[in-house]
Amino acid sequence: MKTQYKHYLTLLLISVLLSSCNTQKVPNNKIQKSDRPEPNVVLLLTDDLGWQDLKVYDIDNPSPYETPNIDAFAKQGIQFWQAYSPAPTCAPSRCAIMSGTHPARAQKTNVVGGGPPTVNASKNTQRIMDPWYSGRMPENEMTLARVLQQKGYKTGHAGKWHMAINHFAYPQPEDQGFDVTTHDRGVTSPQKPHRLTNFATEKKSDPYRLDENGFPFHQNNQDALNFLEENKQDPFFLYYATFLVHAPIHTRSKALLEKYCKKLGVAFPTDPKHWDLKGQKNPYYAAMVEMLDYYVGQVFSYLETTDDPRWPGHKLSENTYIIFTSDNGGMEGHPGEVFTDNYPLDKGKINAKEGGTRVPLLISGPGIKKGVQSDVVVNGLDFYPTILSLLDIDKPKSKNLDGDDLSNLLLKDPTNSKLVLDKNGKERTTMMWHFPHSSFQSTIREGDYKLIRNYDYKNNSRTSEFELYRLYNSSNGVTERVDIEEANNLATSDPKRTKVMNDKLTLMLIEMKASYPSYNPNYKNEMEHKQTVPTVISETKKKNIAIFTYKENGAKVVKANLIYTTNGGHRYEEWFKADAQINEDGTLTAILPKGTTHYLINVIDEHNFLVSYPEMPSKKSLKKAKEKYSKFAIANN
Repeated sequence: MKTQYKHYLTLLLISVLLSSCNTQKVPNNKIQKSDRPEPNVVLLLTDDLGWQDLKVYDIDNPSPYETPNIDAFAKQGIQFWQAYSPAPTCAPSRCAIMSGTHPARAQKTNVVGGGPPTVNASKNTQRIMDPWYSGRMPENEMTLARVLQQKGYKTGHAGKWHMAINHFAYPQPEDQGFDVTTHDRGVTSPQKPHRLTNFATEKKSDPYRLDENGFPFHQNNQDALNFLEENKQDPFFLYYATFLVHAPIHTRSKALLEKYCKKLGVAFPTDPKHWDLKGQKNPYYAAMVEMLDYYVGQVFSYLETTDDPRWPGHKLSENTYIIFTSDNGGMEGHPGEVFTDNYPLDKGKINAKEGGTRVPLLISGPGIKKGVQSDVVVNGLDFYPTILSLLDIDKPKSKNLDGDDLSNLLLKDPTNSKLVLDKNGKERTTMMWHFPHSSFQSTIREGDYKLIRNYDYKNNSRTSEFELYRLYNSSNGVTERVDIEEANNLATSDPKRTKVMNDKLTLMLIEMKASYPSYNPNYKNEMEHKQTVPTVISETKKKNIAIFTYKENGAKVVKANLIYTTNGGHRYEEWFKADAQINEDGTLTAILPKGTTHYLINVIDEHNFLVSYPEMPSKKSLKKAKEKYSKFAIANN
């Protein structure tokens, strides 16, 4: 018996040793969190990169742009085919990703912001105007960076910020949880005197000196690489926000420009100001896309080839979650120039249709399977809760997150939408966007269907109130493309679904206290109810209370807002909104917040016309005169 017992112990010991050895040989996606240090995170957010700008997303007509590094990276993790940005423009998407708060809830729904509601160009030619919207994230926002910083992560930002009223206005990255921040535009700095001059050379004195592969030096990318090199000894979070491929559309590589002229079958440009060929025929833009691919490829390569000092025997990429995406859909162009084409998706940046919100999304990291393609619908709002979950960090107390945790989806089965749960613990099937600017839309995606609510539809023969599209058919468990072009409007033929989805959209907007666009009472052409708008007659002040007298002219006043600033006349003059009280005696009262320097009142009637007192000039005329809104508002003396 003793001999048998000793033999049993020997076998047990050998078994334990073999088990220990085998554990060390298990692939990364099988390694438990206890066996490795805290994972790193690289969030690589490109600027205006469209869904059809990458080879790896080619459908229908192949893209002429060459993106070998990004295509190779797609095979290292999950490629999402139905990924969306939080908004169809830059700043609201960036703020939403970093704060985890939906643009509608944050009242940050477009770029810049922080000004009184007014028309853009001319008082009598614009039918509808933007609501007030914030110029930035709140200065005390519990950003993703701040959470990670408090948990011992080294946090770095490289590149574009644009989460304030101006690129350099308060608050900056260092005010929002970043230890290190750099803003150099690198090769995207405009060429002077125009884009057919000042190409990069091989001269040592050239700040954009061509490297051994013929690509210009790009400080923005070098800043990202520097952060990784200098902080790899700690767990790190790098937010690398590229300036590529945002306008101005140009390239410092003459060789790339020549390459794409030849590839696209177009003559080398002689007019530096215009490019009017439709489709993906712009050689400047093509060169920019390949440059983006080259630079981010250097980041991928650094992570793949650099030893992890916190995990001997492993590379940094083995313990780093990498998220590659874009802040909005591709910008197809502006007057005088065509940039690119998002087809088969309709429209592009500054529009809530698919071309403005659908974006490339590639995710890799420890525990994530390689080479997976997913049709699960996801959103940039999901990054915040997902990253916290992947890092085993609790959500900050009392912090609202409008996105949902994708960690189970990423680590278990990236193709199973049932692994993405909403706040009620049920499969998430609904997603909403709110863009009360430019195209003036709110949209909701529910399952295979998408509803668009247009706000500028009254007395407008070009726009209907609702558009309903069936993007896919996944009823049989397989996602089949139906109408991603959003070409077949089903709103009239399917009124029941239209109503149900619109009612759901309404409830979501109400819960988020969203702001809406309003009609312009100064519009010169006919508009129903234009003659019944109220009139604000006068204003007085008692201590810190502003009192406005108004008269109804047939339409009932349903809302009043105090619009005020605390830094009137400042370079970065910024305006805020507060509720005003509607009184039965024909007055409106508003408490002036501490520090108010200037203010005005906005009155909105039952037909959604907005009256401002004092009336504000158009944005265009204000910019031309180089004036501030405070000059036309009431001074708080």
